[in-house]
This record gives sequence, C-alpha cells and structure tokens, in this order.
Amino acid sequence: MKKGYLVIVCLLFFLPFEGRQGWVSAQLIYEVSGNSSKAPSYILATNRMVDIQFLDTIPNIFQYFGRCNKVITEFTMQDYEAISALRQAALLPDSVKLTNFFSETEYQNIDQALLLTLDMGLDKLCRMKPSYLCELYRTELFRKWLDYNEERSMEAFFEVVAQQKNMPIYGLDKIGETMYMLFDREPFHQQCKDLKHVIDYPELEVRQERILADMYRNGKLTDIIYQVTGPDNSTSISYSDYQVYAQRNIEWVKRLAPYLKEGKAFITLNCIYLGGEKGLLAQLRAAGYKVKPANKGVRAK
Repeated sequence: MKKGYLVIVCLLFFLPFEGRQGWVSAQLIYEVSGNSSKAPSYILATNRMVDIQFLDTIPNIFQYFGRCNKVITEFTMQDYEAISALRQAALLPDSVKLTNFFSETEYQNIDQALLLTLDMGLDKLCRMKPSYLCELYRTELFRKWLDYNEERSMEAFFEVVAQQKNMPIYGLDKIGETMYMLFDREPFHQQCKDLKHVIDYPELEVRQERILADMYRNGKLTDIIYQVTGPDNSTSISYSDYQVYAQRNIEWVKRLAPYLKEGKAFITLNCIYLGGEKGLLAQLRAAGYKVKPANKGVRAK
C-alpha cells in the first residue's frame, strides 16, 4: 500500500463517529467471551466491496479495537514470503496448456475478454491457473462497475492499523491452505468451466457482488448465506464453495481457541464465513463460547 494511504488510515482511526440516528440494526461486530476466556474478544464481519468510510457507521468499533492487543485475520497480507509463494502457486505446471481445455472459439473469447478488461491477453496470461484468471477478471469488473478500490476497501483496514501500532497480526490459515483455497479448491476442469462462465456472463458476477454488499451494509449475514447457497446462484462463488468454507470454520474454531482464551483479540473475517447455521459464529456457540452482537441495544448517534 502507498504511504499516503497509510496516513489516511491512521487519521481515520481517530475520526469521531458520525452515524445514523436511531437504534443500531446492522449488527456487524460481535463480542466473544466465556469458555474460560480471560477477557472478551471481538469479531468484525467485513466486505471488500465496502469503503473504509463505512466503518464510521458502526458504533464503538474503534473503542472495541482499542481494547484488543492482537489482530486475527484469514491470511496476513504482511507476510511477503507467503505472498511470493502464492504468486508461484498461481502458475500452471509446464505440462498443462490451457489450449487443451478450451475449444478454439472459447479460447479466443477468453483472450479477447481479458485483453479488453485487463489490457493483457492469453499471450501473457496463459501460464496462470484458471482460478487465478477468473478472480483477476472479476476484480477488474468490480473496479469498473462497483467502484472497487483495494486501497479504500475496509477489508484490510485493521490489519494496516495494527501494523502501524506494532500489534501482532496472526493468520488463521497456513500458507499451503491458503494456496489450496485460492487456486486448487476446485478441480481443474471446474476451474475452466468457471472461467468460461464468468467471461460469458460477467453481469451475473457484478449483480451478485452488489447484492451481497447491500446485504452486508444492512447486517444481513444469514441472508448473505442464502444468497450464495441458493439454487438460483450461478456465479463463481456458490453452494460448493460455501460447503468448503463451512468445513474450514470447524478447524478455525480450534485455531482461535488459544487467542480467545487469552482474550483481547480483534478478529476480522469476510462476512461470507460468519452467518448461517454452519457459519463461524454458530460454530463458536456450539463450542461453548458466548457470542453476542456487541452493539445490541446501542443507539446510533
């Protein structure tokens, strides 16, 4: 990130809250206690499409963060060796050629779509795995149609602030697991199918992300899960992906245990992992933790 952005981030940390009038209905931050915890911890649902200014609408969020002494996230983006390993993992083996998995017409359509959107065609990107190309293309769609900007995204805000304050940052996933989730979660033939579908129907991806962002802003974490797992969803993130997330949530509860026992952990995770019967919040309750909306009964100023 640019230094200028880091300065903005630090300034925003000290801005006064100027939210909506009335009772807080969008519950996006949760307090976790009990189960031998020495002090409460907090879980913040995030959405990368949402601008950091939205944090000003979440009452007391900076006070909760100020009570904590560590940040927990899915994968720490400050681990530069890990990021280098991820880039390497995005490459296809030398023996695999994309031309063997698409017809000539399909290959040309993908090439033209990438060239128009990314200013790079398959002459430069043919060594990348389809899952990487799919996410690269989706991200550019979101920049164009949803005004997505990673430097303004709320997703990494507290990780950046923690870095500036020299707070420890821990990732829940190991590097191998992160590489698997990003590039190898789906079989190769399914990755190719997903890439073709995203290229053919980009409007579905944009529409879905817009709906999910609106649901997020209104605190509808369970509705987000219904939207993703519903039979009408034919986007690149669907029911099969959520099943993988749900299984991972079980392991995450175990990995969170030492941090929650010590307490004062500020946990930031994408909203898609938190809601629903198989979400992380439900799994924590099943493990004996007391999980409650931190701002329940709080009146917005």
